[in-house]
Amino acid sequence: MDFPSNPRYQGKPLLRLLELYVLWSIGQLSETDAKNLEEMTPQLQSVYDAHGDWQQVIAVAMQFSPNMPDMIRDLWVRNCEIARQNQTTLAPQQFAEMFVDENFAE
Repeated sequence: MDFPSNPRYQGKPLLRLLELYVLWSIGQLSETDAKNLEEMTPQLQSVYDAHGDWQQVIAVAMQFSPNMPDMIRDLWVRNCEIARQNQTTLAPQQFAEMFVDENFAE
């Protein structure tokens, strides 16, 4: 998978994978990213010594609880409502970055 040429991801491939997991959880994963992740699932399974689809591999690698996607979705809905009350919108990628930064910062 090609990671965006953003300095944010240099040397941190898991960072982008976590953002993609968040985007998947909120129903905002692009078809291109979904296809790329499916294609790289065998590599992810090998790297993280886990079985299943790419979502399950990331969940195992990060020791996520089974309800993590639901928790992410609930937070997305709450944050979108806060943004709406402040007369702005929250972009899915912006939310994914905020979520990952707040919960998985190094």
